[in-house]
Amino acid sequence: MNPATTPATAPDGWQLFHGDGLRRAVTALPAAPPWRRFGTRPDHDPDAPQPFPYRLGRAEADIVNAALHLRRPLLVTGRPGTGKSSLAHAVAHELGLGAVLHWPVNSRSTLQDALYRYDAIGRLRESALRSGQRDGADDPGGDPGAFIHLGPVGTALVPGALPRVLLVDELDKGDLDLPNDLLTVFEDGFFDIPELARLRRDPDDDAPREVLVHPAGPDGAPVAVRDGRITCTEFPVVVITSNGEREFPPAFLRRCLRLDLPDPDRDRLLDIVTTHLGSAALPAAEALLEEFLERRAEGELATDQLLNAVFLRSGGVPANQDHVLRAVLRSLGGTS
Repeated sequence: MNPATTPATAPDGWQLFHGDGLRRAVTALPAAPPWRRFGTRPDHDPDAPQPFPYRLGRAEADIVNAALHLRRPLLVTGRPGTGKSSLAHAVAHELGLGAVLHWPVNSRSTLQDALYRYDAIGRLRESALRSGQRDGADDPGGDPGAFIHLGPVGTALVPGALPRVLLVDELDKGDLDLPNDLLTVFEDGFFDIPELARLRRDPDDDAPREVLVHPAGPDGAPVAVRDGRITCTEFPVVVITSNGEREFPPAFLRRCLRLDLPDPDRDRLLDIVTTHLGSAALPAAEALLEEFLERRAEGELATDQLLNAVFLRSGGVPANQDHVLRAVLRSLGGTS
């Protein structure tokens, strides 16, 4: 027997899931928040219009400009929700530098993976296949560049007329040696791919050996690598974010410009709400703002939690369901 089917929504338009075991025909979900709409965002399509502008104070913007002039990495710190990662996308959008190259760092991240990956097993299989087709004749496995894929850091160092924007997200979650490893590449401005550097060529031929490899990103054109080395002509715009979970080595800090993004004040929060949700959401924001500011000071709430709560309240959550908003505004420390 098929379960009963009833209309998808309750009379108030808010409740989609009822938890009663009845199947309800849902033809479409309500519109998602602007920051949760995928496929047309600037990080997916750099030519797409910016859905909402990134707001930054004059003093903070000056530090970003200093990093651009000095060609130094920008180390951005601040509590969750202050816009650390979004800053990289804002710089790429305003300067027309294309899609952001994103390296999300975790405890298993290595610089090698961020520079390039070499599919040695794939090349061995290709070599065996080609040798079999040639009646066992020795074959090196075809074009070696077909088995090399640049990572986000490696792609950021590809020479070009304009720099790429590289977001190194949450570097403090990586290995203790990772900052200094990364610093070496940023100071040198180049890296070698040994699998290409050791390719044999005719000793009488002085011309450089050029191999095409795959850059990071779905739509990037193949990159020509000469004699196994990639050297940037314009230092990438590097935005490194940190949640302050640990300190970085002095040598690393000395070569970065540090930007600490402060928690937005009341006026700034209202401006953020208006930017993302429009002026019609201000009444809902005013009703939630005082509680948010008080609990943020105690429990480190993030700005996007306020946006989520305002979106729900202005989008139809009944006034008698404050437990929903309390769940959205739950402290990041785990307390209620």
